[in-house]
Amino acid sequence: MSPRLFDTHTHFDLADFDPDRDALAIAAKALGVERLVLIGFVQSRFASLLHTQQRLNQLPYAPQSYLAPGLHPFYIEQHQCAHLSDLEALLRHQECVAIGEIGLDTFLKAHKQPEIFQKQQDYFSAQLGLAQDFHKPVLLHIRKSHAETLALLKQHRFKLGGIAHAFSGGVEEAKALIKMGFKIGITGQITNPQAKKLHTVVQAVGAQHLVLETDCPDMTPLCCQQPEQPRTRNTPANLPHVLTGLAAALQMKRDVLAAQLWQNSLQALQLED
Repeated sequence: MSPRLFDTHTHFDLADFDPDRDALAIAAKALGVERLVLIGFVQSRFASLLHTQQRLNQLPYAPQSYLAPGLHPFYIEQHQCAHLSDLEALLRHQECVAIGEIGLDTFLKAHKQPEIFQKQQDYFSAQLGLAQDFHKPVLLHIRKSHAETLALLKQHRFKLGGIAHAFSGGVEEAKALIKMGFKIGITGQITNPQAKKLHTVVQAVGAQHLVLETDCPDMTPLCCQQPEQPRTRNTPANLPHVLTGLAAALQMKRDVLAAQLWQNSLQALQLED
């Protein structure tokens, strides 16, 4: 029997999956993926996010699906004040497990411009406030802005935790987030032996602070990539490969690690078993 797995971060509502989403969901469940989270990033996709969640939860033999809507920092130019109101309405009227993915991102030169980065901080702060109002954890997107993200979390005295998605920081940033109640999200990048920084982090913090995610359709595990294609679509059915890669990095048995990660996921998302 496959160990129970929780895909804590997917974009399974995207058009990439429209042709075969049902079949992929059933395949993921057959491989042990019992639950998954559908992540929001722009207001224009909130309706699709909700529709996908409802469809998956009506589908026999599919993972149980949860909503986590949010306004992603990478798309900051698209966000408007009214979108925060739409997010609040979704939180008020639908069962949402978290707010995500939210945070700060200065990967692009344009996002380092003071006015744009200030807008990112304003929207991050507003969504942290919503999380506190609705008593929800948050799913963090942090890219080249760990210090600023930690500073805002401390400024808000944020105590509800959540997950630092697709973690790309170092050991000290990971430990600082863990101290604030966050789990560290591990993607298919762990299957890449060249991802030495990530391997160092997981070994330093240990299994009790980690959760699994695919971030599908991105972050495809190395073993699933097709070299002849410019991009291989990732799916929730690839989550067992992330488990295998993490088990190897931690030198743990897969089943023992999976049981720990399952409990970590429930804790991070304030869910019952």
